[in-house]
Amino acid sequence: MNVYLKYNFEKTCRVILQEQLDKFDFEYTIAGPGTVNFQENIPMQQYIMLQRELGRYGIEIIDNQKAILVQKIKAAILTMLEKDNMPLIKISTYLSESLNENYRTLSNVFTEVCHISIESFIIIQKIERVKQLLITENLSLTEISFRMNYSSVAHLSNQFKKITGFTPTVFQKVVHNKRTLSISIN
Repeated sequence: MNVYLKYNFEKTCRVILQEQLDKFDFEYTIAGPGTVNFQENIPMQQYIMLQRELGRYGIEIIDNQKAILVQKIKAAILTMLEKDNMPLIKISTYLSESLNENYRTLSNVFTEVCHISIESFIIIQKIERVKQLLITENLSLTEISFRMNYSSVAHLSNQFKKITGFTPTVFQKVVHNKRTLSISIN
């Protein structure tokens, strides 16, 4: 029997993070996606143990300044994409203002560390969000296109097909047929 789940990665990671941090009795606050503020410095032995425990869940402690900036960029992008009505400002402006950094610097560091441009990362993340909306929400392509700030349904469909190999409609049908087949087998 298959059970289909809808889950929130950020909330899941936050719960795991809290559980692990609480084991060590640290005084901390979770400041946002990927950021924990500690009241005091952590002794090296506990830092290593925390790093090991978090690593079991695929959570890494980042201590490289460029990697930290990349995580901030990714968090800002994902936060922007999760909003029901994405901001209408240019992404370069949004990131520069959100991170208080020159966009050229952000772009260069991101490309150097990730080997992909910020624009390509955003397109991939937007398509992931569109896939999620197609599967879990009862929205038309027009509504999704508007919500994700695409200039048109055709633009959304073209990007979707370029990334996934399917049109949004075919993708929806494949997922629906897979669910129906799975339910009828079980």
